Amino acid sequence: MPQILVVGGGYAGFYTAWKLEKHLRKGEAEVTIVDPLPYMTYQPFLPEVAAGEIEGRHVVVGLRRHLKRTNVVNAKVTKIDHANKVATITPAQGEPWEHRYDQIVVTAGAVSRTFPIPGIADNAIGLKTVEEAMAIRDRILTNFDRAANLPAGPERDRLLTVVVVGGGFAGIEVFAELRAMASSLLKSYPQLRFEDTHFHLIEAMGRIMPEVSLETSQWVLKDLAKKGANVHLDTQVQGAEGGNVALSTGEVIPTDVIIWTAGVMANPTVVRGSDLPVEERGRIRTRADLRVGTPEEIVEGAWAAGDISAVPDLTGGGVGGYCVPNAQHAVRQAKLLAKNLVAVLRGETPREYFHKNLGAVAGLGLGNGVFQSGKIAIKGFFAWVAHRGYHGLAMPSWERKWRVVGDWWMNFWLGRDNVALQGTLTPRAAFEEFAARPRPAQPAAENPQPPIDPKSVAKDEGAAAVAPAEKDNKVDAN
Repeated sequence: MPQILVVGGGYAGFYTAWKLEKHLRKGEAEVTIVDPLPYMTYQPFLPEVAAGEIEGRHVVVGLRRHLKRTNVVNAKVTKIDHANKVATITPAQGEPWEHRYDQIVVTAGAVSRTFPIPGIADNAIGLKTVEEAMAIRDRILTNFDRAANLPAGPERDRLLTVVVVGGGFAGIEVFAELRAMASSLLKSYPQLRFEDTHFHLIEAMGRIMPEVSLETSQWVLKDLAKKGANVHLDTQVQGAEGGNVALSTGEVIPTDVIIWTAGVMANPTVVRGSDLPVEERGRIRTRADLRVGTPEEIVEGAWAAGDISAVPDLTGGGVGGYCVPNAQHAVRQAKLLAKNLVAVLRGETPREYFHKNLGAVAGLGLGNGVFQSGKIAIKGFFAWVAHRGYHGLAMPSWERKWRVVGDWWMNFWLGRDNVALQGTLTPRAAFEEFAARPRPAQPAAENPQPPIDPKSVAKDEGAAAVAPAEKDNKVDAN
């Protein structure tokens, strides 16, 4: 039976395995998917998770629950030797092993791309995982609790200041969602005022959201300004040490929350550990039919899709001639990849990927959004409805859809659940604080005395009582 190995369980990996289960006949091939995490994360919902509008667990899709006929392995693929069709799988615990395959699908996605700016690696947080989104939410809620106990001053300002680096869709969405959440929190904190909260967006380019028209991006800027947000264009971060973000303009922003959304890069662990061809931006070189290779040469038995791949954009709308790394392309590429892989197994000809961008939609807080499709732009409430409608339908499986819609419905009637659970980062702290521990051993004495035996003491006392009489008898005899 042919062995199909899927490397990565994100959008493209999950959808590839999901659709392979649908298209493969029984016994036609065996599919194995390898990912360190046991779930796929629907990343477009992460800004809403950070703002407390969706429960974190509801934006992930369990691999074992929804992939019924796929072997799920929670580990990392640390080496791909495609010349011999062998992949090295390294688990979190235990020894690595080699997995032989006939067809490999590389869909390991992307990670946050950072630069060697002092303090960023130690103090900033990304927005690529659900854990990051939940940590951002808990940090901001906890900071509000702490700030409410402080007098007005630099320390309180620092706790209530949020800095987002990157003005793309992810940065703008999380920035706007958090600004809206902070405004809604103020009614629960009478000690704090709107003027006490400070939100700064740092963008190195002269505009935000390059995926939409300039007119639409300017409308977003005006909308953010009305809500008290500060957007710094043509500005770069030069340092983030000691809780201070230093900008290229000379301004220094004291903050306790730095969110980094300034771009992504192909998963370096998989790319560097493979012998597959790579293009200049560090992505796996992929043909339009999603096989690895170039238009002139095919790497047999190797496929790629999603953010880790450089797939030609046949519509002519891609940056540099390639499909941009987003969920829209990843999902559609994965669906076609599954069909093409099955077609090749059956001796048929695969089809080329062709998808014209349907547009861009972003949420800017409850009841507000923006939608752009060609020259058509919708702003405000109806764009927000389009945003939730599109992503609600795009969420994989009806089981997940109902959970997300349920969160929206409950929040509509009951409001946000603004309780921080930051203690989950150190779950044993409360137990350790009051747990009884053994007493420390006492230091040994310098001249230790042997233990006293009660019987010996009694015997010695009896001997002492008799000894004088015996001595007197001896004297008399003499």
